[in-house]
Amino acid sequence: MSVEILASVMNEEPDDLIQRMRLESDAVIINQCQRLGYEERKQGEYRIRFYSFPERGVGRSRNEAILRAAGDICLFSDGDIVYEPGYGAAVEEEFLCNPDADMILFNVTVEEERRTYHITERRKVHWYNCGRYGAVSFAVRRESLLSSGVTFSLLFGGGAKYGSGEDSLFLKEFMDKGYSVYTAPVTIAREVSEGSTWFQGYNEKFFRDKGVLYRYLYGRMARVMALRFLLAHRDRLCREVPLGQAYRWMKAGD
Repeated sequence: MSVEILASVMNEEPDDLIQRMRLESDAVIINQCQRLGYEERKQGEYRIRFYSFPERGVGRSRNEAILRAAGDICLFSDGDIVYEPGYGAAVEEEFLCNPDADMILFNVTVEEERRTYHITERRKVHWYNCGRYGAVSFAVRRESLLSSGVTFSLLFGGGAKYGSGEDSLFLKEFMDKGYSVYTAPVTIAREVSEGSTWFQGYNEKFFRDKGVLYRYLYGRMARVMALRFLLAHRDRLCREVPLGQAYRWMKAGD
């Protein structure tokens, strides 16, 4: 069983990126930049394929990586992720121990302010709690991924109309098609914060975009889930915007 990183990055050079991310597996890197090109590197026994495209959008670049994936297990990533030693073996072990899992979600350490989840046990993921996980936590069997036909939305995420949520939509669509997703209390990487290309604070656009996302995710339950989200995270989300106003903006996006 082989593990392969599928990474979406911007304006990177292969050698610097490989060392910074501490890659210990095969990888497909989609580099959003001003040129079109292909380079290949060897990192020990592993092959790093580095594609450069002028097109923008995290959803588009993740889909480009899926088209080129060759590993048994695909692990989505970004350019600000640094992997723990032995991450490939840790991911492989979880899949060997859970043959029913089509996808397993892992811990990636982030700053407390940005943390949306922390996995403490192995359990199945359901529709009502899938919105908290970022794509960099996803490890998926390539066979299941390709047979599902699921791809990342081009409407949501960095470089798209709506600021974020492509990962949540991907995960829910994957589960809606009958594929099994589980969590694992194993930390495989950490995020080195470099600032967001889309996040400009908890402002009107943030809440309206989130409202649109919740309509896609939860349908008729969107407003209930929006209120649940705001109440659960009000100390962080509503420091400058009153909860009532945030909720009105989310409903307007619904």
